[in-house]
Amino acid sequence: MAGSFYRVRCADCENEQVVFGKASSVVSCAVCGTTLATPTGGEAELAGDVVETVEAR
Repeated sequence: MAGSFYRVRCADCENEQVVFGKASSVVSCAVCGTTLATPTGGEAELAGDVVETVEAR
């Protein structure tokens, strides 16, 4: 299973959170609850701003 981890900044509260690029479930912001990633069956659709790639595989 190859995939990357991304540091995503929430558009609402500016919190930064690490998200797996192939997330299989909805990922919400730990602070405000805004959806950061939505599964699509492959690469997840990231709703926040990608700050950096933490680990690429």
